[in-house]
Amino acid sequence: QAPLVESGGGSVQAGGSLRLSCAASGRPDRGYALGWFRQVPGKQREFVAGSTWDGGNTLYADSVQGRFSVARAGNQLSLQMNNLKPEDTAVYYCAADTGYFNTYVQPWTFGSWGQGTQVTVSS
Repeated sequence: QAPLVESGGGSVQAGGSLRLSCAASGRPDRGYALGWFRQVPGKQREFVAGSTWDGGNTLYADSVQGRFSVARAGNQLSLQMNNLKPEDTAVYYCAADTGYFNTYVQPWTFGSWGQGTQVTVSS
């Protein structure tokens, strides 16, 4: 599979904003969901947010609901992160699901990952 490439990570103070982008270059622009996961050392990777192949349905973790938003455009996915908190500090990974035209985002179906981008939020 063609790689998923993330960009846009960085450092910000609490309350600030960052925007991450994921490009699934070389892949079709439809048929699979795209999403974001994050991981901190010593913890399991956790689902953050995702969008179905057509952007018709999105899903957010409770911890980011109301602060983060995803937008899908073809084979690209962005993650707008507002009102960031220190606990949002993590490596963020773009991911693609292994489904086919799924109607809903199903975090357990994601099986293809990018290299990750670091997000650091200081208090």
